[in-house]
Amino acid sequence: MEEHAQEALDRIDRRLLEALQADARLTTAELAQQVALSPSPCWRRVKRLEALGLVRGYHAELDPERLGWGVTAFVQVTLERHEPALGDRFEQAVRAMPEIVACHNVSGAYDYLLQVLARDLKAFGEFSRTAIRALPGVKEMNSSFSLREVKRPAGVPVVGSGPAFRHAERGT
Repeated sequence: MEEHAQEALDRIDRRLLEALQADARLTTAELAQQVALSPSPCWRRVKRLEALGLVRGYHAELDPERLGWGVTAFVQVTLERHEPALGDRFEQAVRAMPEIVACHNVSGAYDYLLQVLARDLKAFGEFSRTAIRALPGVKEMNSSFSLREVKRPAGVPVVGSGPAFRHAERGT
């Protein structure tokens, strides 16, 4: 979090974050009722949480399988050289590819971990040969396939141990 976002979050702020993360379509009135506030203070608190950068956006969760994405692959990528400019070009190219739904610069044997969606194995093979291998600086890649999703990203834990929570815990 940015420096100004280090302000303490109280119990109501945490409840607001949890409620928004569970259902971002709640009206201000519904949200206010869930956290036992009137709508105006509730709205002001939500705007403050947004301004602090704690709420980065509101999104619909889509079902990849129902949209025809039958394969989820995790691709570990090693770059030829560790130069900032090459990493920047690689990251910029990855951002432009909708099939790559997540990309992390990681420590360890590989430089990046990509999460890739494909219609089927044949489509993934074609995408990996023509798109991933063609990314700037790719030296090596290793793919693993998800056999079954055990736990889906459900959001960020709002129970606190981070800087924004440490100060608030004393007063709540």
